[in-house]
Amino acid sequence: MGHDEVLSESEARRPTIYDVAKASNVSPSTVSRAFSKPGRVSTGTADRIRRVADELGYHHAPQPRAKPTSKTGMLAVVVADLANPFFVDIIQGARKEASVHRTTVLVIDAQESLDDERDAVERVAPLVDGIVLATSRMSESAIRAVARQTALVVLNRPMPDVPSAVTDNARGMHLAVEHLAGLGHRTFTYLAGPEASWADSMRWRSISQAATDRGVRVRRLGPSAPTAEGGAAAVTGFLARPSTAVVAYNDLMAMGFIEELAARGIRTPDDVSVIGFDDSTDRRFGDPMLTTVAVQHRLLGRFAVQMLLGQRIAPAGRPAMLAAELVVRRSTATPAEGLPRRLAS
Repeated sequence: MGHDEVLSESEARRPTIYDVAKASNVSPSTVSRAFSKPGRVSTGTADRIRRVADELGYHHAPQPRAKPTSKTGMLAVVVADLANPFFVDIIQGARKEASVHRTTVLVIDAQESLDDERDAVERVAPLVDGIVLATSRMSESAIRAVARQTALVVLNRPMPDVPSAVTDNARGMHLAVEHLAGLGHRTFTYLAGPEASWADSMRWRSISQAATDRGVRVRRLGPSAPTAEGGAAAVTGFLARPSTAVVAYNDLMAMGFIEELAARGIRTPDDVSVIGFDDSTDRRFGDPMLTTVAVQHRLLGRFAVQMLLGQRIAPAGRPAMLAAELVVRRSTATPAEGLPRRLAS
């Protein structure tokens, strides 16, 4: 029994991780990372912790090797379409913020496919420290199921019980309507995006309310794919019931719409004024340069990573709201007197 008591006293005198943390002037979790995940701690700090541990006689007991499905200091960003510059900017913002925290970002392109998005999320959820869903097409119940497995942030869609961040769609559409009405346009067309998109439904609701408030008319055309091809395909339906102004779901649709109009001899903005949404296309290109609702998409990516890593607290029960502003360029102008013959024919 005495021998057992001596062993217990000896064990009590052994230095602990808390002793090393105190002597190194860091937190115990930093000491743990210095031994188990050295890439997550700066070289100078890790060296100091090991030196102090040697001086105190502290010996770190390695944890069992993680299974292939364990977490590895990596975040996943799932986007709807990697060809869309809007998502590229979100990824750049996320990567820049993640690099500050020595975290790797894995990018997944769902290619506007609900099945591909769901399958990819199911595979990657056990492997990462958190997931950013940018413009997800999954149902709320499916998103909540993912949130029970790993840290999750949803962009461009509010979730009452999952951290989320959205653009101020209402303000963006209000500014678009005010601009067009101020130029003298009385009838608008909204080129709708994907049917399952929360952002699309919010933009349609917002532009409808703004038009009512301003005493002008707006109609919805779509849904369409949120691509240049989708915008081009919408021209046929638009010409069946034309208007002097169009607001598109996003910039890609707006640019595709303008190019198809030009191919049919219809000029922007002389015949039709066009406004996009996102400010995601390179302003040096496009003829004419696009008037658009500008979104801080890189900031969206940064916000998402900050929320995942606990650097920013998400508002309880409501999404973080990022501002939207109208950038006026050359695709909008005062309408011609009456409906241009090229549209009426």
